[in-house]
Amino acid sequence: MGRRQKGRAIDGILLLNKPTGISSSKALQIAKGIYFAQKAGHTGALDPLATGMLPICFGEATKFSQFLLDTDKTYVVRAKLGERTDTSDSDGEIVETKPVNITQQQLVDAVKSFEGESDQYPSMYSALKYEGKPLYYYARQGIEVPRKCRKINVFSLTLDEVDFDNNEIQMTAHVSKGTYIRTIVDDLGEKLGCGAHVIMLHRSAVGHYPAEQMMSLDELQAILDDAKANDITPSEKLDPLLLPMDTALHGMTEVLVTDGQAKAFSHGQAATMPNLPDGEFKVIRQSDKRFMGIGERNSDGQLKSKRGLSNA
Repeated sequence: MGRRQKGRAIDGILLLNKPTGISSSKALQIAKGIYFAQKAGHTGALDPLATGMLPICFGEATKFSQFLLDTDKTYVVRAKLGERTDTSDSDGEIVETKPVNITQQQLVDAVKSFEGESDQYPSMYSALKYEGKPLYYYARQGIEVPRKCRKINVFSLTLDEVDFDNNEIQMTAHVSKGTYIRTIVDDLGEKLGCGAHVIMLHRSAVGHYPAEQMMSLDELQAILDDAKANDITPSEKLDPLLLPMDTALHGMTEVLVTDGQAKAFSHGQAATMPNLPDGEFKVIRQSDKRFMGIGERNSDGQLKSKRGLSNA
């Protein structure tokens, strides 16, 4: 007999506004505890220095977290010019100091040059894994390990504020998955000839999700405490804050199925259905608009499950 899982079987996506000073994994565990959830995972780590949108997938929603990992992100970043650090942010040690002798136009031109597709090597202080350990594990020991260059796309990089008195700038970056903002800032500093590092980083958007729906850990804890104080079941207050799990599949084609087709789909059986689209698509039960999972067309042109829900 299997061990009973601790917590509630709850499904959905929480838009957490991660605070600075803690890791994404720590923020995940706190949110999971507040919701008393059996299963949870986050979709794209933020550095301890960084704040902002960290979608937390509970329960069955974890099956679709990859789609949020793959989507584009938007960041607001503040950088200090004239100082380069070993981590490319203010958590690191200053390794080089240079005077800042640049004009506004030079700055504008340098920032603009980062837009478009390019190759980027991940920072040694990233959470990417090498032989089972994150890169920062090796970096803290002074060990350099091989890193794969990745294709990134900076859709836009705008210069929002310039403070030459304090040698600080603020930018907004809309980028593809896997883009390291710290690396962009470090490269910008090298291009300007003065060095630079990140002093503030805030992820304002993940894909289509609205920033106004983010909740902080303090806000969630306050809701939990208030519910307990007023003898209200916490789930009555907390669960309505979760977004449906299929919001992770924004923009994906929808296919409506009958109850019979839905039953076959949920049991992993192929179902006859004409004119199915190519590629992956959301499967929605027509009778109650229930999300059933991700489907695809098999070699016989039938509907088959690509990623179904265990509780559908």
